This record gives sequence, structure tokens and C-alpha cells, in this order.
Amino acid sequence: MADLSGMWLGTYWQRDTPTRFEATLVQGGNTLSGSILDSGYLGEAQLSGTVVGRRVQFVKRYLGRGQAAIDYIGTVSEDGDHITGQWSIGGFDAGPWEAHRSEDDLSASWQALLQQNLASTLT
Repeated sequence: MADLSGMWLGTYWQRDTPTRFEATLVQGGNTLSGSILDSGYLGEAQLSGTVVGRRVQFVKRYLGRGQAAIDYIGTVSEDGDHITGQWSIGGFDAGPWEAHRSEDDLSASWQALLQQNLASTLT
């Protein structure tokens, strides 16, 4: 079972319209939790779910919006860096989604830049 903890970048499609998102996932055993920030007007959401083998399942709930909960199911790639699946809102709407692990650790990049600048000022 892959550990899905970390930053993910993804897209979901609703009626052929893509929406990008950033997700921060935290996995403990089979339990999955985290937050998602959509590029669309709905904004931030929380998620909770499970990971069993390569199968991931979670529910996404937008903060303070009164929106319906959205069910996500997906399959993790063998290398653990890509997820593809389907989302659904009851019988109302559904569509595909995908995400890939993000290598962008902005705080680590910022620390490296600060260290580089500090080293150049000392020499």
C-alpha cells in the first residue's frame, strides 16, 4: 500500500469543464484525511476516507458553503505518484478526476534560497 501523504495537484471535470485543485493528504494506516483547495469559486474543502491496497475512497466537503458531500473513488498507480478515478454527487452529477504527487515543496525551496543568499553575503 502506497503512502499518499503529501502535496498533490489534480483536475476534476464537471460537464467537460476542468477545475484544477491542490490537495494536502495525510495518511495513517488505512485512514486518509486532508484539505483541498479548488481553483474554482467553491474554494477550500476537507476530505476523509480510506486507502486499501491501491484503491482510494474519500468524501470531500466544502467549508461553509452548504454544498452536498462529494464522493471520490480512485486507483493509485503502481509507483504511488498518480491517482485516477470518478467523483459523484449522489445521483445528481459525476465525472472523472486525476491527481499527481507534487514535487513542489515551497517551504523547502524558500529555505534553500535563503541559505544560498546568506552564503553569498558571507563570502
